[in-house]
Amino acid sequence: MRPYPRELEHDVVLPGETRCHVRPIRPDDAGGLAVFHARLSARSAYLRFFTVHPELSASEIERFTHVDYDERLALVVVLGSALIAVGRYDRLPDSSEAEVAFVVSDEYQHHGIATLLLDDLALAALQRGITTFTASALAENVTMLRVFSHSGFNVSLSRDHETVSLRFPIEPDDQYRAALAARRGALTHGSSHGPIGRIDPSC
Repeated sequence: MRPYPRELEHDVVLPGETRCHVRPIRPDDAGGLAVFHARLSARSAYLRFFTVHPELSASEIERFTHVDYDERLALVVVLGSALIAVGRYDRLPDSSEAEVAFVVSDEYQHHGIATLLLDDLALAALQRGITTFTASALAENVTMLRVFSHSGFNVSLSRDHETVSLRFPIEPDDQYRAALAARRGALTHGSSHGPIGRIDPSC
């Protein structure tokens, strides 16, 4: 297990000047993660887990909050003491690919948070030898599909019944750099001691 990657922490400003903190998940987030999930609407939970999923089991909470910060990494967005979003990747066995997934509190959806987490996870994954992300989404989850299609990554997708499978390299190219620059404008978000980034709600 890698040491806790404090360098991945940073602050961001949501539309409306709401300041949040992004950081890697920790084992002591177990209670907060349970509350976060319980507050999701039935539809948001369904779109994330592809089934009715009103609460997380103890084993799920254990798995989701205990990561090695290398093969498995999760980032949370924290407002005050509450979790409002979670993004994670899990490396596929014996490969340089990882599956990525996100869920955002209903009241903070359409604020650009999932795109922010995708950017952060991609950067961290590259530093850990991962070169490609994969993802699965229900075809009806138009919002999440738009996150990927507007990311700037070269996304290929296929559909099997009601599920869309996505795959894309995460090595930055000119297209991704341009999309990232458009999202962040002249501001960047670095460590919690560095500049504060502003999220573009259109992304």
